[in-house]
Amino acid sequence: MQIYRYKLPITIHFHGLLMPYFIMCSLLASGQGKGIHGYGVNAVSTPEAYLNAISADSNMEMIELHDLDPRIVYELGYASKANFMGQPMYPKGTRQTFLRKPAALALLQVQRELNQRGLGLKIWDAYRPYAVTVAFWELVHDDRYVADPSKGSGHNRGIAADLTIIDLATGKELTMPTHWDAFSDSAHHDFMALTPEILGNRELLKSTMEKYGFKLFQTEWWHYNWPEPEKFDVLDLSFKTLGKLTKQKH
Repeated sequence: MQIYRYKLPITIHFHGLLMPYFIMCSLLASGQGKGIHGYGVNAVSTPEAYLNAISADSNMEMIELHDLDPRIVYELGYASKANFMGQPMYPKGTRQTFLRKPAALALLQVQRELNQRGLGLKIWDAYRPYAVTVAFWELVHDDRYVADPSKGSGHNRGIAADLTIIDLATGKELTMPTHWDAFSDSAHHDFMALTPEILGNRELLKSTMEKYGFKLFQTEWWHYNWPEPEKFDVLDLSFKTLGKLTKQKH
């Protein structure tokens, strides 16, 4: 059972994002919200700052996952209404997603190992602009499911992915404990009241992701992080900007 489900009929463009109207108001109104950058996080928000960072350390580079393997399936949940906010949180037409170089290369290894079994990855979310995390927190103050913007999230740092396994022959997802974005106990890794098939599928994802260095997130079976988040700055660059920077790099 999903705890949070909202229908937010009014959205406007704000900071390059489709933002639910009342959340946007809470971010801007004096005394009612801390604003996009009001949580003490110095997010990287300009191309110049990003390029300076990757010039100093190539591991800071953001990689578009289809540049590594176009067979990785995307179903970007926050580019549609199929998420707990009930509204698109990414701009219409978003068809790219990114991870930092070490995480992206590790995910490619996961994909290749699954391919040997006739399986592959489906990505629901990877990089997430910091402004979206702020919007989530303004609605759902629960760090079991939504990152506290005073810390930033793995998604904001480009080191987290929400994903599942698909059968390559059919394109269908393997049966997992819940659907993506379900805020419920049954989404937790220690929830065991499941069929052997589902337990096996969850374990396959977990063991393969951990084999290549990812760390699970206890309350979401689909969420995995690359370690040492303190090494990676929070980013608040749009998908469009990152796409252009990626093309320039290659």
